[in-house]
Amino acid sequence: MQQYLLSLPPYPRGFHIITDRVLAAVGALPQVGMMHVFISHTSAGLTINENADPTVLQDFNSFIDKLVPESYPYKHDYEGPDDMPAHIKSSLMGHSVTIPIRDGKLDLGTWQGIYLCEFRDNGGSRKLTITVWS
Repeated sequence: MQQYLLSLPPYPRGFHIITDRVLAAVGALPQVGMMHVFISHTSAGLTINENADPTVLQDFNSFIDKLVPESYPYKHDYEGPDDMPAHIKSSLMGHSVTIPIRDGKLDLGTWQGIYLCEFRDNGGSRKLTITVWS
């Protein structure tokens, strides 16, 4: 088993494909195994979805913003109006993804990629722990 730490640069609010960054942090993959990617933040998330059409990223963002609006009267608002909605969105999307490795490659579908789901206006750098085992 190998473990890697990846510090992502700050991204703007929205959904961003980070598959290439994750793979660059790991290098060569085993022929067969699993990769687990975990984000250690409560206001961002990870998911896997469409990696070819950028309008999918836009639709994810507009839908999740409508589902969890900032205008709701949240009690937790210490860090601004995007703080509590970011926590809820993060819980809905999840904090990790696990992907099988086959033939030395991530066994993602043809149109799948790993998304960083950034839910804050100024979330800053995000840290990922990537564990690979064979």
